[in-house]
Amino acid sequence: MKNGPSNQKSLVRENNQKNSRMKPVVIVTGKNGQLGWELQQLAVALEEQYHFIFTDRTNLNLSDPSTIAPLFEQFQPNYFINCAAYTTVDKAETEKELALTINGTAVGEIARCCEKQHCQLITISTDYVFDGNGTAPYKTDTVANPVNYYGYSKLVGEQLALKNNPSSIIIRTSWVYSQHGNNFVKTMLRLMKEKSELKIVNDQIGCPTFAADLAKAIISMLHEIQSGNKHAGIYHYSNSGVISWFDFAVAIKKLANLPTALYPITTAEFPTPAKRPAYSVMDTSKIIADFGIGIPHWEESLRQFFYKGFRE
Repeated sequence: MKNGPSNQKSLVRENNQKNSRMKPVVIVTGKNGQLGWELQQLAVALEEQYHFIFTDRTNLNLSDPSTIAPLFEQFQPNYFINCAAYTTVDKAETEKELALTINGTAVGEIARCCEKQHCQLITISTDYVFDGNGTAPYKTDTVANPVNYYGYSKLVGEQLALKNNPSSIIIRTSWVYSQHGNNFVKTMLRLMKEKSELKIVNDQIGCPTFAADLAKAIISMLHEIQSGNKHAGIYHYSNSGVISWFDFAVAIKKLANLPTALYPITTAEFPTPAKRPAYSVMDTSKIIADFGIGIPHWEESLRQFFYKGFRE
């Protein structure tokens, strides 16, 4: 689907405002997703420093990569934060072409345009690029070996980003949740209110990521880059600590003070079309060292989720 005239006019108005202010222009894709939504909340306080343009499928449809270059030509961004993705892990096993176009081909085209424009790209990837056979936190240079097509499509995006623009920044993250959108925490809260007992997988190990924390980290990186920090490449970000999905559900239940009985099960007892990595803990030391990013513990961040007030 091509960009509609009304949406283009809206973006033109934003760009005209940008030209009058001469601030660094930051395009953010996926404004309706969890991370894009959190970045919108933070952008309000940054209006004096940056000019943000948030896009969604109506004005930048990544399933049609030919729409990307005209956007760059029109708005000439200084920064491009790609939060948009095909994220339906199980459906990716059958919608392979669409997943690969959005997560792979489009990311490569964005990187190519960023290189031409001298625009810094920050694009989001996933722990699912790993096979889950590890026993120690994955480093950024650990060889990737995805076990499902979603992970493969994201890995292709990483490879094309670095091939087409070596100064790209790739942030792999995991188990993302927020106040906005669909995620494990909100699903658990809904099910715990509906059911007297739940069975939760206990042999998939990783760490949650509160999207609000990741958004803050990205803004910190933006400030660092604007100040001259030229680090690039692959980075890992998740909240600190290591848990299973079952552990996560137990913590959610406790904070929500709900009576639902929870029972641990194995992955084999809960089959899904796409295989999940059994172990996807990532080493976050590089993003801390290069950008001075502070990373909260997952328990602290989950408490913040409840403190902010759960939205149905």
